[in-house]
Amino acid sequence: QLQLVESGGGLVQPGGSLRLSCAASGFTLDSYNIGWFRQAPGKEREGVSCLSSNGRTTDYRESVKARFTISRDNAKNTVYLQMNSLKPEDTDIYYCAAARNRYCSTTNDYWGQGTQVTVSS
Repeated sequence: QLQLVESGGGLVQPGGSLRLSCAASGFTLDSYNIGWFRQAPGKEREGVSCLSSNGRTTDYRESVKARFTISRDNAKNTVYLQMNSLKPEDTDIYYCAAARNRYCSTTNDYWGQGTQVTVSS
């Protein structure tokens, strides 16, 4: 079965850190461009960070630059999003996605089920 499974979300205080994981099964992530997206109820899904299939290109939305880091472990077939200095406005459901022929697009071949991140004191 081809799927992406996220984990690592939770409740954290402002200024804290979380690391989200996105594990793939049925296909290898290093053949795909990977994106992390987030969405709050009633709002549009927005891109957070992207990683090209060759690992040479990364992108971040302005509001998370210098705080979030995207990375990939090919041996574990897993992509990570390290989130530091978290702010209440980072509260959302976070999704990972994989696309073979698109980069940093909301149109992807595979989507994970999402993991909730809540930043609150």
